[in-house]
Amino acid sequence: MSMIFFASVVRVRDGLPLSASTDYYHTQDFLECRRQLKTLALHLAHYPGRGSAESRDFSVHFSSSGDVACMAICSHQCPAAMAFCFLETLWWEFTASYDTTCIGLASRPYAFLEFDSIIQKMKWHFNHVSSSQINSSLEKVQEELEFQPPVVLTLEDIDVANGMMNGHTSVHLEPAPNFRMEPVTALGILSLVLNIMCAALNLIRGVHLAEHSLEVAHQEIGNILAFFIPFVACIFQPMWYWCWHIAVPPHTLGSEPWSRFSKQ
Repeated sequence: MSMIFFASVVRVRDGLPLSASTDYYHTQDFLECRRQLKTLALHLAHYPGRGSAESRDFSVHFSSSGDVACMAICSHQCPAAMAFCFLETLWWEFTASYDTTCIGLASRPYAFLEFDSIIQKMKWHFNHVSSSQINSSLEKVQEELEFQPPVVLTLEDIDVANGMMNGHTSVHLEPAPNFRMEPVTALGILSLVLNIMCAALNLIRGVHLAEHSLEVAHQEIGNILAFFIPFVACIFQPMWYWCWHIAVPPHTLGSEPWSRFSKQ
């Protein structure tokens, strides 16, 4: 019975898949586990050289050194020593076949897809050869695992961490802060009254000049505008004050940038 279902070689610094075994399994659980393996590959730079993660039906193991990591999806019946022995052998084969310059310059996924044939041979070897034939290698890896156990991860936590790194944080609905307007000072009231008075004075003088100019010459139009333009400018300020400070409800305003508002 097969115990190693899938293997992949990735670049540690960015999780770029360099090569992978041909996928013969299409169950929903396996495809979900493969998706989680790709997510885990993006975070390998933050983990030690060896690690394992458990899903409902499969186990994911990874072993990294330098800029290359090997990952595998195995059954729960596959011993950890066998899985890491497979990954270590795969790592040696890949690094012996390709130099670090080629690996570092790879810019597209599965740039070394031809390595799939070697992965398939190694999968068959570990799935069908008895443990006694690789006993020495397994004993060595088992001792290493006892001396330095692999980090144990959960694939669900990896998905959550990946979502936070991509900006998809959970949204917590909280009541919006209540804002109130600060009372207008005495200088503000005086400024408002003076603006209204100046506007009224300019309007009166402009209307008076227009009434006494039945035959309006070009220079008289300029004099009339000289009164009406200041009138419009003066009346705009109290109108703006009314619209902003009275007509706009406080709860529809923004918060931090506005210095004229304070939290209730």
